[in-house]
Amino acid sequence: MTAPTPANASPHDQGSRRERYTLPGMVVTNHRFEVPLDHADPSGESISIFARELVAKERRNDRLPYLVFFQGGPGGASPRPEARGGWIDRALNDYRVLLLDQRGTGLSTPVSYQTVTARGDAQAQADYLALFRADSIVADAELIRQRLAGGEKWAIIGQSFGGFCVLRYLSVAQYALSAAFITGGIPSLTGPADAVYRATYPRVEAKNREFFARYPQAQALASKVADHLLANDARMPNGQRLTVEQFQQLGLDFGASGGYEKIMDLLERAFVTVNGREELSYTFLHGVFTATGFHTGPIFSVLHEAIYCQADPANAASNWAAHRVRAEFPQFDYDPGKEFLFTGEMIYPWMFDQFETLKPLKAAAELLAAKDDWPALYDLEVLGANRVPTAAALYFNDMYVDLGIALESAARIPNLEVWVTSEYEHNGLRADGAKILGRLMDMLPVVEG
Repeated sequence: MTAPTPANASPHDQGSRRERYTLPGMVVTNHRFEVPLDHADPSGESISIFARELVAKERRNDRLPYLVFFQGGPGGASPRPEARGGWIDRALNDYRVLLLDQRGTGLSTPVSYQTVTARGDAQAQADYLALFRADSIVADAELIRQRLAGGEKWAIIGQSFGGFCVLRYLSVAQYALSAAFITGGIPSLTGPADAVYRATYPRVEAKNREFFARYPQAQALASKVADHLLANDARMPNGQRLTVEQFQQLGLDFGASGGYEKIMDLLERAFVTVNGREELSYTFLHGVFTATGFHTGPIFSVLHEAIYCQADPANAASNWAAHRVRAEFPQFDYDPGKEFLFTGEMIYPWMFDQFETLKPLKAAAELLAAKDDWPALYDLEVLGANRVPTAAALYFNDMYVDLGIALESAARIPNLEVWVTSEYEHNGLRADGAKILGRLMDMLPVVEG
């Protein structure tokens, strides 16, 4: 399946290194590809991209097209399946599935505070991190298509931020695609990051109302924890002091099915009595530490707002958009005696003062927030003439991706069929993937010519 290497290939143009094994119902092949760190400098530094190929055991010798999966995030690695199931099981009826660990994630060349700080000063770090947006991810995929699929068309599917990658792919390489699927991830094609947060803060507040209505005791418990954090020095397993602002970030889980229960379980275990005095339990502190993934995923923190930045002057720099827009929603600022509200999928500058593994990246993060020369991600003219059959599932109650913004963008793209449902949260593909992907496959429009 690996394409031959052209005689005039660059140092990066080589086939994948492969490892093969079996899982129940599947044959798995691990691939590792060398690609340019900067696609504008193809003869420069290389990084490694890992991809896990799955094929149904009974079809392992068939010539099947590829379906490439783009994970959410930014900064999320592809799932590691244990057996056939969910959307992967449905896809294996028709495709070889390629689970791509986007650059900097999973088993690809890692991005962490350790590897980034080794790049040099803050400007060198920022320049390096700026190469991990959707434009570079799609350029990686295109090189992989040439090497793995011999240049044949393949289909793509993007979950959440992966949908942003799909629209980037449709902007620059429609000739490479036979079909495209999106689940919960259609961004604004032009609007600034500010508009995203003005839309999502009210959605987060609505999720809070729903949570506290479901669990009436939760408000008192959450306020008790917050008051304790204001008055005491509580430390998480890595020694980092837990603050009210960090505690509020547990609301990130409100956007996924089971999120309310996960947070309620933590609140019910929050306190333990030691020598007649209440303190936060290690179970709670450990739970908060593992629930806030900012410790191990710096791409999400330093580039989360950059995924919305475009080349136009009105959307050139994020300038900590979530932090600035939050001033318009003072109900999220907690003081003793005030109603407690959790926050959502927002990144704040204070995180680079409080999180131990983000502190070394503070100066680079400030440079990225002020960066005003991001290249355009989407070509409106090309998208406006889309010829790739495309289907998207959008979630009515999505806390992360505003439905109104998503529908506005979808309306500008022909041959894109949209299914809006209130049956699922943002993680619908994980919760009921076979049904969702099956419906999207049935929805694909027929594109004449």
